[in-house]
Amino acid sequence: MVGEEGAFVLGWDEVLTEEELSMTLKVLCMSEEEFKEYKEQDGWEDDSEEEENSTLSNEALSRLKSPCKKLLYDSVLLTLESYRSDLKAEQDLLNNKEAYEKLSRREQQALHVRYGQKRILHQLLELVR
Repeated sequence: MVGEEGAFVLGWDEVLTEEELSMTLKVLCMSEEEFKEYKEQDGWEDDSEEEENSTLSNEALSRLKSPCKKLLYDSVLLTLESYRSDLKAEQDLLNNKEAYEKLSRREQQALHVRYGQKRILHQLLELVR
């Protein structure tokens, strides 16, 4: 369901791997009974048209059902915990010209990537709160 990378891709305005995330949320938020029924009815193929017509924009994410929001929220928190520093520490380093200039070019680029990733994750936390 998640694909080869084992991760979902989020952008500023929408989920870029929306089909994978939609299906994963749908399955993980089902009761055991619902899952058995879904599986028995070959529901995997029946929903393809429904999935094509849905977009997981930021607005759509904020309207998810509570169990899906909770699952996403907890997942984002776990992802943020995997970083060594928090968003504020990254921002402080970016704003400290002297400390920033001491970083190698590669470290500066990595800092920008991490900072952008964390900002998107924090945005998602706000959407599913």
